[in-house]
Amino acid sequence: MDKSDPKKVLVIEDEDKIREILSVYLNKEGYACTVAHNGEEGMRLVCGHPDLVILDLMLPDMDGEDICKRIREDYNVPIIMLTAKSGEPDKLKGFSSGADDYVVKPFSPRELMARVKAHLSRTGTRKDFISINGGRLIVYKNSFEVTLDTAPVSLTPTEFRLLKILIENRRTVLTRNQLLDLVQGYDFEGTDRAVDAHVKNLRQKIEKDTRTPEFIKTIYGVGYRFIGTVDED
Repeated sequence: MDKSDPKKVLVIEDEDKIREILSVYLNKEGYACTVAHNGEEGMRLVCGHPDLVILDLMLPDMDGEDICKRIREDYNVPIIMLTAKSGEPDKLKGFSSGADDYVVKPFSPRELMARVKAHLSRTGTRKDFISINGGRLIVYKNSFEVTLDTAPVSLTPTEFRLLKILIENRRTVLTRNQLLDLVQGYDFEGTDRAVDAHVKNLRQKIEKDTRTPEFIKTIYGVGYRFIGTVDED
């Protein structure tokens, strides 16, 4: 990592011990760590444009899912949700609110650092774009930018990677398990329904009518396939 320009990580966590552990590990990895003790402080600090947010789901003053949604309204930043809730409905609710990853307490700090590194490594700056359906949809592969009919579309990093992978494998039907492996890029404890939640969110942002999709088709009993036409094909 370039020590002269470290990536900024914001930790929003009310437990002192967890904040301290995360600060030590993040600083050791060379990240610039900023901590918030509650949701209100976290919402102020997110204005500093962190490169990644680690967000506790249960905070004393605000609901973590509400914070996640509010961050998503203005910022396209990877969000790792940290929580003691391990049930599948809780995970799906977290993904639906815009989280990119879900880590259950108690957790391994080393595993969490691996996830932080994986998310940050996918952030790029060069605008290498894919034009689809005569330029209606344009995907800038390395800058997490998408436009639909020239208007910017705000996707989460996970939604962006999902879209990019579907486009790159457009001649193939991808199963939900394949999408989990390709999108997350590491040993991720996800479920089929988590993929469905991300696809649903993505479709709502890029499809004019989700009942007659123009870009992403459900292959029932199998998975998903990208059906848009890449202009260079």
